[in-house]
Amino acid sequence: MARKMLREEEIVEMLYQWHIGSAISQVNRYLGIDRKTIRKYIKQAEIYGFSKDLEVHHYNYYFQLASNIQNGLKAPIDNAPSYIKTSAFNGTIENLISKPYMKAKHVYRILKKDYNYTLSYSSFKRYINSSSSNHLGNNIRNETSIRKNKNTGFGFSDNFEKDRLWLQKLSQGKFSLNEIRQELLYYIPSDDIDKLYNCSLNKSLRYRNRAIGILALYKGIPQNSIAEHLLIPKSSLVGHFELYINKGVSHIISDKGKRQLKHENQIYIDKVFSILHSPPSSFGFNRTSWRQRDIQKIMSDNSLTVSRHVIKRIIVNSGYKYRKARTVLTSTDPDYMEKVQKIKNILSNLGAKEKFFSIDEYGPFSVKLYGGKSLVPPGETKIVPQWQKSRATLIITAALELSTNQIIHFYSKSKNTAEMIRLLNILTDKYSEEECIYFSWDAASWHASKELYKRVDEINSKDYREKTISPIVKLAPLPACAQFLNVIESVFSGMARAIIHNSDYKSDDDCKSAIDRYFAERNEHFQDHPQRAGNKIWGKERAEAMFKDSNNCKDPKYR
Repeated sequence: MARKMLREEEIVEMLYQWHIGSAISQVNRYLGIDRKTIRKYIKQAEIYGFSKDLEVHHYNYYFQLASNIQNGLKAPIDNAPSYIKTSAFNGTIENLISKPYMKAKHVYRILKKDYNYTLSYSSFKRYINSSSSNHLGNNIRNETSIRKNKNTGFGFSDNFEKDRLWLQKLSQGKFSLNEIRQELLYYIPSDDIDKLYNCSLNKSLRYRNRAIGILALYKGIPQNSIAEHLLIPKSSLVGHFELYINKGVSHIISDKGKRQLKHENQIYIDKVFSILHSPPSSFGFNRTSWRQRDIQKIMSDNSLTVSRHVIKRIIVNSGYKYRKARTVLTSTDPDYMEKVQKIKNILSNLGAKEKFFSIDEYGPFSVKLYGGKSLVPPGETKIVPQWQKSRATLIITAALELSTNQIIHFYSKSKNTAEMIRLLNILTDKYSEEECIYFSWDAASWHASKELYKRVDEINSKDYREKTISPIVKLAPLPACAQFLNVIESVFSGMARAIIHNSDYKSDDDCKSAIDRYFAERNEHFQDHPQRAGNKIWGKERAEAMFKDSNNCKDPKYR
């Protein structure tokens, strides 16, 4: 019985398979067509110029060729069934679906983009579902069923212990690069294997987990096993794989180029605190405390677009709760901006024969047993009595010279104008060779008394300066309620943490001796390593000892 004539789609598939390099015996096994019939159709196709060396860029050529062979026509057929057009892509489709995580919709997108495929997705799906005459439809369906099982990698694994051992050996570098290449070269490019392998051995843990996870997925190890071994969620594992597929291996082995988060950007941090340190009325808000929406608006007006969540993160990361920040970090001085700008101008133009002093008092504080964090043996707890008899009470009056980072201090019995005049006399005598000295202090009443101003006018008078060699004294007071801008507070906080807390001095002389030594060693350090206050935190000072309107010099825990 003579064999009936081949259908057009069979001729198209036969010619396509032979053209892409399949041997006649392979086409025979693949399509079930007799070898003599295959040779006959190839010879007929050669009449139309068809050969293996011919470059074919579109499936329509195969359809036109099959139509001409079957019907003896020279003109192409325009309205061909969709399954005939799709059949010319069997080899391409089969190659695509062999790749991990490649679904039918992904194959369709690639055909549309790279192979000028013009049919609809529904037509493509109908062809795939009706491809029972070959293994194409089975491949798509099998691949889909595997991927729907969330417990698997890109293949099935029935040996948990074998998978665990493979992951452990990879993590410990027991596999050589050549062994990994032999196993995965079919799935991953050689360069990517090299980079992932080196990353799995030499990078930090987060990158090692990424590289090992991707190699293990291509190995076919179940996702549950990989996630359990690496101690990461399955969602992270799949996310890393999709990142590798979409952006390449460079985004797996490094986060270089990742944009900086706004709450970590120093520009945003400085701007938020410079706003918080000013009263809302300075920016036109009829309020006495800050709201996040107000800060957000001001930053937006300054071309720093930011969300309220970022503002909250900046405040919290700096060690302040937002409610507390509104109280502690805000000055109520209506002339806040003018006074701050005046001090900035002085510091930026400070001459070689000029000195700027930050002045304040520490205390009064009692000489007694203080608590704090300290190392204790197991099973013991350091106890500090709530009620103690004070051995003595001390007040430290001090001045920090910002250009040389030197501290001048003495002990006072009280905080009053007399002690400020005493400090003024000490500084004018010690720095008599200077042309001008600036005094900066907070808005305490004894810092702005008539008697003190009278003494300053006396020192600056022509008669006094003719009799004695002394510099001109100029005052640069801080805004009201702005202790956080007083640079010496940073030094006091560091001294308190190092000398006062966890202390148990037996007398005021012992305490004074420790404080004097602390300041002497600090002064000696900056004499040996000259630099202006703020470029280096010495000892245990909490904040940079520098004048900046976003700085928080005063540590509430150590005052």
